Amino acid sequence: MGKKFKVLMLNGSPRANGNIALAFREMEKVFEENGVEYENILLGNKDIRGCIACNSCAKNGKCVFNDIVNELAVKFEEADGLVIGSPVYYGSANGTLMSALQRLFYSSPFDKKFKVGASVVTCRRSGTTATFDELNKFFTISNMPVASSQYWNNIYGAAPGEAEADEEGRQVMRVLARNMIFLMKSIEIGKEQIGLPGEEERVWTNFTK
Repeated sequence: MGKKFKVLMLNGSPRANGNIALAFREMEKVFEENGVEYENILLGNKDIRGCIACNSCAKNGKCVFNDIVNELAVKFEEADGLVIGSPVYYGSANGTLMSALQRLFYSSPFDKKFKVGASVVTCRRSGTTATFDELNKFFTISNMPVASSQYWNNIYGAAPGEAEADEEGRQVMRVLARNMIFLMKSIEIGKEQIGLPGEEERVWTNFTK
């Protein structure tokens, strides 16, 4: 297969060298070994406002706030896979990351179908599975297959670098990267050999009418 696969990695931590960065590095090693291109972007320390439901994106094809979210949309469209990473804040993902993702997925008009998604979460002790579920919802509403590993995609540590001691968590990240590569390659072969699944006209139901 001659295709060069690309993965966009969005780090929702405000710390450039925190435990999400450490988890991403484990994945990046596997991507490099397998010739997969990746771009790692730190979002958690950016000034990113939330969606205001103006629906300007429906007319303009991009978000009305012309910031990094519109730049990410271009990169996301070109990518075969998307990795989202976040520390746990009160049993939830970083608020800046969530603002970026909500605007990115809602405002970008391109078809995200069969791009492979993966979520990575870190915390000191608890809240990882709730945050993991929260992030995966962006994929499962977009026809994006979700890459899994041999355990939930969690890695544990409080202070930056503490996750280095979580050997199981680091292995989970490497397995996740290998599974993600396999999915991207399998989907590409499937497109070539059997084609994409048939589509139906989208049905919208408003429960108040």
